[in-house]
Formats: sequence, structure tokens, C-alpha cells
Amino acid sequence: MMFLHPRCPCSRATLGELEQLVAHCQGKFSAQVWFIQPQGMEDEWVKTDLWHAAAAIPGVQVNVDHEGNEARLFQAVTSGQTLLYDSAGGLVFQGGITLSRGHAGDNPGRDAVESLLKQKVPPAISPPVFGCALGRVNNQKECTVCQP
Repeated sequence: MMFLHPRCPCSRATLGELEQLVAHCQGKFSAQVWFIQPQGMEDEWVKTDLWHAAAAIPGVQVNVDHEGNEARLFQAVTSGQTLLYDSAGGLVFQGGITLSRGHAGDNPGRDAVESLLKQKVPPAISPPVFGCALGRVNNQKECTVCQP
């Protein structure tokens, strides 16, 4: 599962990393991307270029998170927050899959997720997430400052 602010520029790199994971681990997992929709905003507000980029990744299910209810349920606080659950429903990874704001490329978070998906033992890490604060989305309709 991945949670994104639909207007966070840093999240473009996160989607690129998800695309790499899908390519390298095809058929080993199902991916859901949840885009936060603040109260009072129309569905079209969510359907940005990031939405379309996520929808273009094969096998990725793209969802609207009305008023951030799913994000709160899963305690996701930053755009790009990525959660991986095993087949028994246990949380095995939580964190970011980019190295820094807007950075696409090799990084410990993506490497850890890929190792888990390939049933290898990854290092025990919880890498930081780089993106807009999801909790501020109700007060800030546009993402202007990304944070770790």
C-alpha cells in the first residue's frame, strides 16, 4: 500500500520506484495506491498527472482516499508512505522507497521491499518518507513544501 498527496512533486519519484518494483517483482505482490482527497474537493482534484502515472503501472490499483480516512487507519502521515504486508497480513515494511526528496534510483527502502518480495532477508530498516504531510492536506489544497 502506498499513500500519496495528488499534488506532491516529490511523489513522482516514489511512483517511479513503485514502477521499478513492479517490473522486478512481477506477480509477487499486489499494489494499492491511495490518493488523499480533502473534504470539499471534487474527484477531479485528485486525478492529476500522478494519478494517471500510478494508473499506468501494470497491476496497480488506484484509489481515492476520501478525507484521508484510509491514511489515518494505516497511520500514514507523509506522501510516499509505503507499507508491505505478508500473506498472513503482518506488516513487514513501513517507510519510504526513495533516498531523498524527488530522488529516483537505488535506495535502501526499495532494496528492502524487493528483498522481501523475493523472499530474501533484507536489512532491518524503516527508511524515512519524503513528501508532503498528509495530515495537512485538509488545510493545504496544494503541496508547496515537502517534508521528511
